[in-house]
Amino acid sequence: MFFQYAAQQPAGGSSLITMIIPFVIMIAVFYFLLIRPQKKKQSQRTTMLNALKKGDKIVTIGGLHGTIMELTDDTVVLRVNDVTKLTFDRSAISHAIKESEG
Repeated sequence: MFFQYAAQQPAGGSSLITMIIPFVIMIAVFYFLLIRPQKKKQSQRTTMLNALKKGDKIVTIGGLHGTIMELTDDTVVLRVNDVTKLTFDRSAISHAIKESEG
């Protein structure tokens, strides 16, 4: 009788482990496929926003192209054409346009 009880106890413990292993694998998959790339992309965006300076050509999230005229911690003043200046939040900048050499 003692041997039967001892034989059944590890089976219950192993079923707990077999339940936990899929959750650990799912968490690892979510981390490597979703969380880690998103953090990397956010870090690159923050670096790009901090590296902006007066005279850079940028594109806003809405698709507006312009040149930075003034820059503060929260806002950016863009020159769209010779006379039009628009003020945007810094977070509204999508990306900077790299000048092609040539």
